[in-house]
Amino acid sequence: MTHLWLRAEQRPHEERVGLTPQGAKALINAGIRLTVEESSVRAIPLQGYIDAGAEIAPENSWPTAPHDAIIFGLKELPEDGTPLPHRHIMFGHAYKGQFSGKALLERFRAGGGTLYDLEYLVDETGRRVAAFGYWAGFAGAAVTLKTWIAQQSGALCPPVGAYPNKDALLDELRAELKETPSAIVIGALGRVGTGASDLLEAMSVKVTKWDMAETASGGPFPEILTHDIFINCILARPGTPQFVPLSAKEASRKLTAIGDVACDPDSDYNPVPVYSEATTWEAPAVRVHDTPPLDVMAIDNLPSMLPLESSEDFASQLLPSLLTLGELGKGVWARAEADFVEHISKL
Repeated sequence: MTHLWLRAEQRPHEERVGLTPQGAKALINAGIRLTVEESSVRAIPLQGYIDAGAEIAPENSWPTAPHDAIIFGLKELPEDGTPLPHRHIMFGHAYKGQFSGKALLERFRAGGGTLYDLEYLVDETGRRVAAFGYWAGFAGAAVTLKTWIAQQSGALCPPVGAYPNKDALLDELRAELKETPSAIVIGALGRVGTGASDLLEAMSVKVTKWDMAETASGGPFPEILTHDIFINCILARPGTPQFVPLSAKEASRKLTAIGDVACDPDSDYNPVPVYSEATTWEAPAVRVHDTPPLDVMAIDNLPSMLPLESSEDFASQLLPSLLTLGELGKGVWARAEADFVEHISKL
């Protein structure tokens, strides 16, 4: 019997989950054994999983799970260097030249486990079967707007936190916004860009929307510098152009706030190389130039600001694939394993 183990998230500020109680019931009804860890932070209460019939395990007990269990989580595991013998479903951030990625893959090689990276679960056309993109864009645009608002009084963006729902976030922004900036969103036709544009337009911000057609030339893109805010929604990959090069710091520009929602600062292909490290909830923006100011927002778990809505959305997208876990050698799982084998062979 296929055994799925839903682990608790161990990263700070991570309340999301990739499976709802309704999804848990569907998996159990399909003959999949389901273990759900207790969690002190999960946005969805444990009782729903109990009512669905899941087995319950202590928080963060997944390292002692049976070796045939498939461990399912969202964000990174603790970086303790221990070998990983299980099969894991999660965002590994290990395939695009990230500094921490090699260490993770080494742990899988040492333990004999397998990574089914959620970013690389794709259908026959190569489209991801599940993504948090919309809510990443929505929250990322919100924090970037907060960054711009703080600049108007000479400050850096203050700490941010989770919201009970998107309406609470919008209400807060409306109370803070006294002037209306201009913004450009690159990747505007995708999930991330749609979310970013929706947030900005809800705040009556005039949005210039660019996608592949507008960036096909490969740059440079001086138009970006004529807007107050730039939101990058393009994942770093080979061939991605630089949207804001280092030279932009000293250039004549209106641009003062960048939201790098894609957030790949340690990738070899970072399209926004004016900064080098992700920002945090405690310090959402980093100032990379003083006069005129240029602040970068690059939080890498933005959907966690709206944990309930983002969890429900993502879980509904992923559930059809989870229901096929009994056939790991086919479909999305086979494609994800092939990606893992390819990258681990390069170590």
